[in-house]
Amino acid sequence: MLQYPQINPVALQLGPIAIHWYGLTYLAAFGLFMLLAMRRLHHEPFVSVRGPGAWTRKDIEDMLFLGVLGVVLGGRLGYCLFYKPGYYASHPLEIFYVWQGGMSFHGGMLGVILSQVWFAHSRGKPFWQVMDLVAPCVPPGLAAGRVGNFINGELWGRAADPSLPWAMVFPQSGSLIPRHPSQVYQFLMEGLLLFILLWIYARKERRQGQVAAAFLFGYGVFRFIAEFFREPDAHLVWLQQSTGLSMGQWLCVPMIVIGAGLWVWFGRRPARVA
Repeated sequence: MLQYPQINPVALQLGPIAIHWYGLTYLAAFGLFMLLAMRRLHHEPFVSVRGPGAWTRKDIEDMLFLGVLGVVLGGRLGYCLFYKPGYYASHPLEIFYVWQGGMSFHGGMLGVILSQVWFAHSRGKPFWQVMDLVAPCVPPGLAAGRVGNFINGELWGRAADPSLPWAMVFPQSGSLIPRHPSQVYQFLMEGLLLFILLWIYARKERRQGQVAAAFLFGYGVFRFIAEFFREPDAHLVWLQQSTGLSMGQWLCVPMIVIGAGLWVWFGRRPARVA
């Protein structure tokens, strides 16, 4: 049984300005996206696009800028709508209190999708081609975010068998019972493993939309599994007790279904014409 190391969430204090590790993990996520997206431009079909529709570094920079807006705005709104709708309906101004915390992956994903719809429309690029470029570059950023969760000592896991070698005590949970380090599980599954699988899968040209569909399905499955080890939010325990599934799992169900359906549907469409 391990003890949570009590890491200071503030990485650097400059007078009244505090730089938090969690913020740095977001910067790392955006930097990793830029690096990997530039590498994706050397893969098919992006490297073969010529003329006015050719992919450039400026495209990647604009995608990242819009994606950052989508992550922050969508993540915050998603948390308010999915996890505390009653509270924020009564305190609408607190939706803008982002410094109090509260971000949702599923809301952030919807925000990113909307931002890339705008990007694809404004640049005259196929939407699913845009999403195929984006999809394999996302998991490392998710992994960075889980590192931030661990440093903050938040989103801890459910109670674990004390004999489990990596069971960990999180004093922030208000108890000294050993728990699953679910942030680490999510780092390994939704971040590292999903990235490896998607990157290998995307190296070979697929039917347009299949890489994005594989991301939806893969993330949904890995997050669904991880939620069995993650402690539900206190105000949503009733949902897990009454249905057997947590809010995170219910939000993953449509991802899995839609991802699998899109992958099959795209696979039946004619191959891309050069």
